[in-house]
Amino acid sequence: MFQYAGYSLLATHYSLLKIMNYEAVIGLEVHVQVKTASKIFTRVGQGYGHEENTLTDPVVLALPGALPVMNKAALDAIIKSGLMLHCEIADVCKWDRKNYFYPDSPKNYQITQFDQPICIGGEVEIELPGEARNVMGEHKKIPLTRIHQEEDVGKLTHFAHDSLVDYNRAGTPLMEIVSDPAIASAEEAYAFLTTLRTTMVYAGISDCDMEKGQMRCDANISIRPVGQEELGVKVELKNLNSISYVRDGISHEIKRQKAVLKAGGTIVQETRDFDGITGTSQSLRTKEDAHDYRYFPDPDLMPVRVDQAWKDRLAAECPERPFDKQRRFMAAYDLPYTITSVLVPDRELSDWFEATVAIAGKPQAQAVGNWIANDLLRDLGAANVSLADAKITPAHLAELVGLIEAGTITKQIAREVFTESFGSGETPSAVVERKGLKDDTNSDELEQWCRDAIAGNDKAREQFLGGKDGAINAMKGPVMKASRGKANPKLVDETLRRLLAE
Repeated sequence: MFQYAGYSLLATHYSLLKIMNYEAVIGLEVHVQVKTASKIFTRVGQGYGHEENTLTDPVVLALPGALPVMNKAALDAIIKSGLMLHCEIADVCKWDRKNYFYPDSPKNYQITQFDQPICIGGEVEIELPGEARNVMGEHKKIPLTRIHQEEDVGKLTHFAHDSLVDYNRAGTPLMEIVSDPAIASAEEAYAFLTTLRTTMVYAGISDCDMEKGQMRCDANISIRPVGQEELGVKVELKNLNSISYVRDGISHEIKRQKAVLKAGGTIVQETRDFDGITGTSQSLRTKEDAHDYRYFPDPDLMPVRVDQAWKDRLAAECPERPFDKQRRFMAAYDLPYTITSVLVPDRELSDWFEATVAIAGKPQAQAVGNWIANDLLRDLGAANVSLADAKITPAHLAELVGLIEAGTITKQIAREVFTESFGSGETPSAVVERKGLKDDTNSDELEQWCRDAIAGNDKAREQFLGGKDGAINAMKGPVMKASRGKANPKLVDETLRRLLAE
């Protein structure tokens, strides 16, 4: 009877396990290469695309007697990153050796920060997709554990029978940004990395090009029954080579762990490799713990003291945070979310917008935003030209918007003028004058075209007089055609309404 009862209890537990709802708990470790002229502990240059093993010196190759010297520009960059992400900047930080044996590290250890990182805490503000793409989604702040600085390692390229070790990347200044286990979904992880990359690029800290290895991400994923406080067993995902792969890899791993538990299995702590092309993962190794690395203070590098003056100087250099700018654009310029979502992620583009508004005037901000988000970006893409290399300037666009506002040209004509200015760099006024595009319609001509349009469209006339205001648009077309697109739409509308009222 006891055995039968025990069997029933186990069976009941297994059935509950199969239908139990789980939630994911995710933490990210993001490595970001800092954009400096030289490497972190030596003056040899850093960069991407150079011939293998040409960016090396005795320090990088760990030759006997070679000693590291700290690169202050790398420290400036990580402190600025911490300020951008609301971290507490430590008054003192120190350097440690993380010991392991692998061909990518000639020293057989990595210089990093263990128990005294330079940036403590912090947060990354993310936006989750709204119900509609033109509506701002929910914002959430993901807390950070720390940001510490370390040196990058070399790169291994594996072939059929051998491997190439390239030390060009070794010694590049690197930040590791560690989030709390506070991310709840693959979509939140995607939003986290998107915000992080935008912030780093905004501040000029890194280009964050994942294809070049300038930003790399490992994800720690666990699941637990909904409502449980204790974290589940975590699995680390590596080789996530794009932000989309991070999202896909996390989604895959959550499904895999749920399937294992619902089948009665056990999650083991391990590191897995995710293949973004096939959407599958495989086990690489069981996960190491910190004690496996035998951390100890680096005897060749002194601790660094960061005084308040240093922090204040870097704080003054920090740009406005992207989401703060987006909220300001919406409030100060009354821009819709759709336009700010295009302008703000690109700092150069948003600066170009504000430079144009400063010339055109604040009332023209919406018109300027529309021209940039639609026409400017379209023409830049078609010509494969960067904004910095474009011939059109903020002064050009401000002048064009002014011509439309003054009724000198119509919006339809303005598109032709914009294309001309974009291609040649000629001012809009000069284009209008050269091509004879100015609206020179006299009032008598306009009135006659409007009378003809009304007389030629009985149905639209009757609908308008019957209370259907939109019916007037059917009469505007013939007027614009008669004027070859030059007539001022505002005057056309006013004239038609006056004549219809008579």
